[in-house]
Amino acid sequence: MSECNQDCSSCNVDCESRQAESLLAVANPLSSVKKVIAVVSGKGGVGKSTVTSMLAVELSQRGKKVGVLDADITGPSIPTALNIHGRPTACEEGMLPIRSETGIDVMSINLLLESESDPVIWRGPILGGVVKQFWTDVVWKDVDYLLVDMPPGTGDVPLTVFQSLPVDGIVVVTSPQDLVSLIVKKAVNMAEMMNIPVLGFVENYSYLKCPDCGKEIPVFGKSRMDKVSAELGVPVLCKLPMDPHIAEAMDEGLIEHAKVDAIAPAADVIEKL
Repeated sequence: MSECNQDCSSCNVDCESRQAESLLAVANPLSSVKKVIAVVSGKGGVGKSTVTSMLAVELSQRGKKVGVLDADITGPSIPTALNIHGRPTACEEGMLPIRSETGIDVMSINLLLESESDPVIWRGPILGGVVKQFWTDVVWKDVDYLLVDMPPGTGDVPLTVFQSLPVDGIVVVTSPQDLVSLIVKKAVNMAEMMNIPVLGFVENYSYLKCPDCGKEIPVFGKSRMDKVSAELGVPVLCKLPMDPHIAEAMDEGLIEHAKVDAIAPAADVIEKL
């Protein structure tokens, strides 16, 4: 075997010193993002975008500069939650995200469509390419925390985000059903395979509090998250109740003015990064 010249590009030997090619995309030159946090779920319908919005609002209320990259291209809901409409402006260096009423920067495919109700009927590689451009072509100025609202599952877009963006950690959103617990394990295993730290679980729809007596009613049955948490060694950051006021605020674009104290433990973990 010849002596190594440290030039892997001219060598076809599969040795231990060979460095894997980085797939990280270069951020826009004018961007300044301190931490990237992906909010993921194993399946749809568990309130992932609601949790993302609540985290954005909570961190913003703590005086942090927050951005939200809406990576759920086929089901974008962040603009509606934050009451953001219209088209992003562009400069020579790229696109500028639209800022919400309280100062949260947002980029979403819904802000680029002719009509907000137009469906996005694209194949996986195109979806992944758009998400990548939201990192490379958008100017994220002085952002403390960029939250990435991911589509559910472990498909093309999550793979693109994990490989192309410098993700510092993920928050996994789930609900109490047993089937969801199984799917959550898939999401956690994917993150571990991609060497992405799992910060913890947020269990949504954990219970319904009776407005008369205050009793907590487990609508979806007894939670199994504590058992899953112990099995995987991933902490449960918080358990969120079914709150009609939060649902109404999301639908009416008023989440920035809603009381989101329940998400505070998850925000605490992100702030400690």
